[in-house]
Amino acid sequence: MKLWVLRHGEAEPRARSDAERNLTAHGREQVVRSAAQLLGQPLQAILASPYVRAQQTAALVHEALGFGKPVVTVPWLTPDTDPGQVIAALDNLGLEHVLLVSHQPLVGNLVGILQHGHARATEGMSTASLAQLEGDWPLAGLMTLRSMTHA
Repeated sequence: MKLWVLRHGEAEPRARSDAERNLTAHGREQVVRSAAQLLGQPLQAILASPYVRAQQTAALVHEALGFGKPVVTVPWLTPDTDPGQVIAALDNLGLEHVLLVSHQPLVGNLVGILQHGHARATEGMSTASLAQLEGDWPLAGLMTLRSMTHA
């Protein structure tokens, strides 16, 4: 399995709620740079948080790649979701090549757990950072971080 984990681009500091924050112009530029790292990759699905900034990030990636399937919005990619819930959902999907678009602290915790098997080693991911993991299954401690790019 190949798993890409993308943190949303830079977002406005304020909105009516955290979920409603939009990407800034700089954030959109960051996302386009990160999307370039995905060109030619055999993605089967783009899964995104329902938060506005993640939806905007996923839409920019979708457009940049000319991806043929719609972005799938899932409720288990919000900032404070338990990484174990994400791992279980990924396992149930049965896909081999997936891009997740989400937020800190979830993305850093998820990448850390998939690599090291525990939450003590979180991965630092700034806005529009893209991690590529690879392994036989999306299970704690059984994936290898192949690359980490920061936009």
